[in-house]
Amino acid sequence: MKKKLIPYSIIFIFLIIFVVFYESLKDTNIYTPEVKINNDIPIFSAELLLLNENSTSTEIFKSDQFYLLNIWASWCAPCRDEHPILMSLSKNNKLTIIGMNYKDNNKNAKSFLDELGNPYEKIIVDKNGTNSIEWGAFGVPETFIIYNNKIIKKYIGPLNQEFFLEIQNLIK
Repeated sequence: MKKKLIPYSIIFIFLIIFVVFYESLKDTNIYTPEVKINNDIPIFSAELLLLNENSTSTEIFKSDQFYLLNIWASWCAPCRDEHPILMSLSKNNKLTIIGMNYKDNNKNAKSFLDELGNPYEKIIVDKNGTNSIEWGAFGVPETFIIYNNKIIKKYIGPLNQEFFLEIQNLIK
């Protein structure tokens, strides 16, 4: 009797472990950082890509003006997909587009812009990702709309036609 009980006990224990792990796979508690809307923009100092000089957030972002901060990288395929939207938005004189080049090689970033065009007035170099973290970003591409040095909207992922129209309405 004992010899039959041991294999059944082992099978029962494995069955319980299987059920626990299987149920945990269904759990969708994926962490997404809090979207910080109406918060002041971070204060930082950083190198500018094409100008080969340093600048601060107070020099880049002025009051009473709409800015679009786009976090991108040359190695990012969705960044390539959203680039035509940024080029279209750059034609709007009510909006200043600032880029933040995320964990990228300067040469590759410049080649990306030479190939697709440059919609950015200034490009902040974020070699180690620290500035992006300060903004609350957790990947590329991400886009922030800023007015009066406050974040008023955040877009996670590549910009699309729907976001384009929403941004146009925001800055009217």
